[in-house]
Amino acid sequence: LSFAALTAAIVASLAGKANSIATIFTLDIYKKAFNTEASETNLVNVGKIAVVVSMFLAVILSFGFGEGLMGEGKQGFQYIQEYTGFVSPGIFAMFIFGFFWKKTTSNAALFATIGGFVFSVILKFLPGWTDLSALHQFGWSVDNGKGVFEIPFMDRMLVVFACCAIGMYIISIIENRRGVVTNGLEIDTKMFKTSTGFAIGSLLIIGLIVALYTIYW
Repeated sequence: LSFAALTAAIVASLAGKANSIATIFTLDIYKKAFNTEASETNLVNVGKIAVVVSMFLAVILSFGFGEGLMGEGKQGFQYIQEYTGFVSPGIFAMFIFGFFWKKTTSNAALFATIGGFVFSVILKFLPGWTDLSALHQFGWSVDNGKGVFEIPFMDRMLVVFACCAIGMYIISIIENRRGVVTNGLEIDTKMFKTSTGFAIGSLLIIGLIVALYTIYW
């Protein structure tokens, strides 16, 4: 059962990445830069080719650089989650602000997208530049077995998300004061109305997740 759950999680994660690769390449690169009159069938075929090529490159790179990137003792799923965390905090901040705050500007979203990746890279390599052992007493750094104290990737994602959220807020406030029009979409709140049973079930699931993290993390 545990193996099936882990396999399902990995497959779901890879499927999401494959879908993102196909969508971004076909719509944002191929259609805009190479073939503006591309048909739906053509876009679908290009998307399939993009996924195959990207997966092939991923396999080649994993053989060449996988061990160096993952480090000794790390499992494949840890690798997937850690390096997904290089972009997910900024993307998450962008979606949260974009959906729930009408004053969010495009430059703020761009900051979160690019800045989130930059912050993640800096925090990843920060242990090689300075000693983070002082953070160990607060639970924000751990010894990697080589005498180097690193920030756990989940904590790193939290820090990056906070930086992106604060940066987006500041940029949006400044640009709104300058009169920048955000062109926010009007959303009908009835779309998000849920039943009592759904709300109770959601709270139970959230509570269970919080309990599991609190006990076993």
